[in-house]
Amino acid sequence: MIQGDFISQSLIYNERQENVDSRMPTTMLFSNRLSCNITRRRVLLASATMMSGIVDAEWIRSGIAAEVDWLGEVTTPPEQLPEDAPQLSPLLVDRNGQPIRTLETWNAEREHVLRTWLDFLGPMPDERPAVELNVLNEDLTDGVSRQLVRYETEAGVPVEGYLLRPSNGNTLKLLPGVVALHQTTRHTIDQIAGLAGPTEQQIGWKLARRGFVVFCPRCFLWQNATNFVQAMARFKRRHPNTICMHKMLWDASRGVDVLDSLPEVDPNRIGAVGHSLGAVESLYLAAFDQRVQAAVASEPGIGIQFNNWHDPWFLGPAVRRPDFPLEHHQLLALIAPRPFLLLAGEAGKHASDGKRSWPFIDAATQVYQLYGTPTRIGLYNHHQGHTVPPQAFEKLAQWLEAYL
Repeated sequence: MIQGDFISQSLIYNERQENVDSRMPTTMLFSNRLSCNITRRRVLLASATMMSGIVDAEWIRSGIAAEVDWLGEVTTPPEQLPEDAPQLSPLLVDRNGQPIRTLETWNAEREHVLRTWLDFLGPMPDERPAVELNVLNEDLTDGVSRQLVRYETEAGVPVEGYLLRPSNGNTLKLLPGVVALHQTTRHTIDQIAGLAGPTEQQIGWKLARRGFVVFCPRCFLWQNATNFVQAMARFKRRHPNTICMHKMLWDASRGVDVLDSLPEVDPNRIGAVGHSLGAVESLYLAAFDQRVQAAVASEPGIGIQFNNWHDPWFLGPAVRRPDFPLEHHQLLALIAPRPFLLLAGEAGKHASDGKRSWPFIDAATQVYQLYGTPTRIGLYNHHQGHTVPPQAFEKLAQWLEAYL
């Protein structure tokens, strides 16, 4: 059930839908595997785009209010690439070996890339439970209302997350929303929501203080499980033909559903952000859920060989095969032309992204250029290791403020 002030909000939400529906783009979702149980009309609108895989570039352009003034900095390649920078397969060559020079031709190839990835990830349910938030705890600190809520990600599968709202008393203006995904830590959502851990990892909390409505869902690996093995086994019993990365994607997309259900959130201004594990999820979320209009991923290890992508809670051992056909520059191409920023730490303990990550940005840039918009995909290398130092968080926040 929806408790407390969520009761009145749900009533407002039902009235609001007729107005929102009239301005919703048809690019809300990527596939009927992630069809959102919000309203019949919005699902029908989404279905048209699911079949085509086409991104509405004109709508994307109309939603941009400003540019970050350092866009040129993050879209300029390093002076020299390291020896371990990967050689990636070209994106703008179709299955017949023919060059792709137009957006129309790319859209056909995009559909193929999308379906290939979905086949690899495996199936998830066609339907989602309606968003019903049960408030477990609530506090108000430093101008942010923080609610611990429980809801269902899949039917009969509860999970918890923190919902953070600026409490500035403004009830008239729609606000941007962000799904903030936590890193690997025993604190899980307590850390990203500002209740535990180092300040630099309290990303969701700090964004809420800057005016975003932020939702921080708990990764399934920590939800009602004593260890990863138990969590994965429980998931595999329900979905034996699906890899765990698709569960993370599903749950992150359910976070978008939560934000989309709130009357104060502008459904056309929803973003995603995360560090480390959270960056992995934000990358996939932006690639496969077109409701995400801007994203930042901090140190995901963008290359499949850069990180432990072979682990069973991510993509599994198949990625180590010499003939494995997929790589993450394809996901960046699926995000185009929506703004995406990769934060890199370059060196130090556990750092996984840096100059060697640039070929992924460069490959996707060629796809972005087909849309005729400013190229809003970049790499910010702070050289501070596997963390989010203050200067990197400022870039992260400015990116989301400009493009949401």
